[in-house]
Amino acid sequence: MPPRLRNFIGTLLLIALVVIYALVATTVAVAQLQESSWLVHLGFFALSGLLWIIPAMFIISWMARGGKKRSG
Repeated sequence: MPPRLRNFIGTLLLIALVVIYALVATTVAVAQLQESSWLVHLGFFALSGLLWIIPAMFIISWMARGGKKRSG
């Protein structure tokens, strides 16, 4: 796969990941944390704010892998 196509697909995947993850995290927070204290809210949003990095790391490492180099 050409590197430009790989980067384009990876960029689209990252955008989709961030949008979907934000919607899911917000939905969970609204549904489960209504009566919780501010400290629980802080912990949830700190954890969920960092947790999206794990799948993003895999997408970025996939994007960084170069395509097959042609000799000749």
